[in-house]
Amino acid sequence: MQKKIEFRRGALTIRGHIYGSTEACSHAVILCHGFLANERMCRKYAQLLADMGFLAVTFDFCGGGLFSRSDGRTQDMTVFSEIEDLQAVVETIRTQFTPKSITVMGCSQGGFVAGLYAAAHPEIDRLILFYPAICIPDDARGGKMMFYRFDPAHIPAVLGRFPMKLGGDYARTVLHMDPYEEMKGYDGPVLLVHGTEDTIVDISYSRALKDIYPHCHYEEIPGGGHMFRGQADEKACQILQDFMRSAL
Repeated sequence: MQKKIEFRRGALTIRGHIYGSTEACSHAVILCHGFLANERMCRKYAQLLADMGFLAVTFDFCGGGLFSRSDGRTQDMTVFSEIEDLQAVVETIRTQFTPKSITVMGCSQGGFVAGLYAAAHPEIDRLILFYPAICIPDDARGGKMMFYRFDPAHIPAVLGRFPMKLGGDYARTVLHMDPYEEMKGYDGPVLLVHGTEDTIVDISYSRALKDIYPHCHYEEIPGGGHMFRGQADEKACQILQDFMRSAL
């Protein structure tokens, strides 16, 4: 079962979908998409989790990607605005459905956001990170973030317009961040999965990240790139299922 759902962050509406049972006894998993993407990036994982018995929630970050259905301008989006979006979603799910547990899962930039959120909210029961983009601060310091090039000493108001208009705050807000220090503090179960052939977020970031978590199940997918496809995605789905079975 898939149903539309809306959340509020101030004057902004966040739009998404819920999959699976909405009974009060449900265990909830909230999934966060990556940069330039939208909730459809996480749909397969949400359906898999719903089939296992979880209440799975996907949503579009405000200004977070191409074809986003949520409110907000892309040039106002930052990692921190997305943390605020995630907080609004978590609070609504907790209040509206009173699940026994809440797991937060994120892919790429959504993984970075999920990890930062969990560090500040240790009450989250589980954390799942697929190829988390903790390279973002290093990319900002290097003046090279995906399609965008700029002088990190003089960050402009607009980094670029293709393929998505991006504001300077996207880089400015993470320029001096140490992601490993910022993501420390979460001591619940963590699943961290990364492909060995990821050319967007080098696997070395996850190899270092796993050591900050006291209860981390770390998996590398040989030959897997950024955004798992084909056999790599099948392997990731199996790893996800195995990790989440004990949460029911």
